[in-house]
Amino acid sequence: MNSRESLAGRLRHRYVWAAAILLVVSVGAVALVNSARFSTQPPNLHGQLVNWMRTTLEETDPEQHNHAGHDIQQVVNGEETPPAVICGVHVYGFEPAEATALADVQTVYGFHLCGIAEQGRPWDWAVKLAGPVIIDMSTEPAGIQVVEATEDIRFIDRLRQMFPAKYAQLAEREALEPSEMADLRRRYDSAAGL
Repeated sequence: MNSRESLAGRLRHRYVWAAAILLVVSVGAVALVNSARFSTQPPNLHGQLVNWMRTTLEETDPEQHNHAGHDIQQVVNGEETPPAVICGVHVYGFEPAEATALADVQTVYGFHLCGIAEQGRPWDWAVKLAGPVIIDMSTEPAGIQVVEATEDIRFIDRLRQMFPAKYAQLAEREALEPSEMADLRRRYDSAAGL
């Protein structure tokens, strides 16, 4: 009888182990399916705005960023061409705040740091365009306003005039995320041929 109970105990343990292994495999399979499903879905609105804002600023002449005095040309293969503009961005928010799709957004409030990627010029020596920025998505091309001080108005006062209070507070203390800065530097070095 003892051997029968021992045999039943061993079989029971085998079934417990088999069930445990089956459970782990099932959970792993579900996790893989879910991660694949989520990675093929379009990015959220914030991610779409970051990509749109970066692309818009990179495809726009620096003069349109309202940063005057940056008419830089370089000679590549005997032809004079403008160097690439490489930007990192941080979105503080958008209006209307209840928008759920990119097409519904009219205004984006954020920060931009762009480097003019002249061939062979390291980041530390590059001409840079930076600061809080407002992009009007309702116009074609998009309207870009950079917060800058004037003779009569200090920078912080101008920021508070141009930005809604909740975004102005963010702009006073936040710039680029470390991951965005690392990506900016990597893309700049590539564009500058470094």
